[in-house]
Amino acid sequence: MIVHVDPDRCCGAGQCVLAAPEVFDQREEDGTVLLLDPRPPAALAREVADAATACPGGAIRLEEGTPR
Repeated sequence: MIVHVDPDRCCGAGQCVLAAPEVFDQREEDGTVLLLDPRPPAALAREVADAATACPGGAIRLEEGTPR
């Protein structure tokens, strides 16, 4: 899985951080999404998918890809 984020669509709700804190964080200055790991391990696939689903701004997009 490859994770893409669009900070311009992020509303700073933080749902991604709650669902997958190993993969997402929020910028200190404005609270928008900060991608920590664009190719998370397969073991986190469920959490990352939950984060994408929970994002109210639709700022997270998932792409099929080889896990590391």
